[in-house]
Amino acid sequence: MEVALYIGYMARFTHPRLEDVPLDLALHALADPNRLAMVARLAETERLSCTDAAPCDSIPKSTLSNHLKLLRAAGLIDTTQAGREMINTLRRAEFDQRFPGLLDAVLANRPA
Repeated sequence: MEVALYIGYMARFTHPRLEDVPLDLALHALADPNRLAMVARLAETERLSCTDAAPCDSIPKSTLSNHLKLLRAAGLIDTTQAGREMINTLRRAEFDQRFPGLLDAVLANRPA
């Protein structure tokens, strides 16, 4: 019985269908330097926990959570729960199909 109660409290994240994501939302998500750095880190690796995705240690958890929420809403990342950790993956293939070349162009031209 306790296990069933615990499962009821597991985090559930909303991931939009990419065909429902407008271009302005995708561009807004990629416009912030911290979110762009997070996407770049995810592009380099297969998956990262929420804290590993952060571009620096000085970002408060609430701000990091908001950045991840915006990236999810823009269809850029998928977040799943693995035990006590939240694991993020870049929805690269789906995003590239919806917005061909956009992510490559933005990542190639981001400030160093």
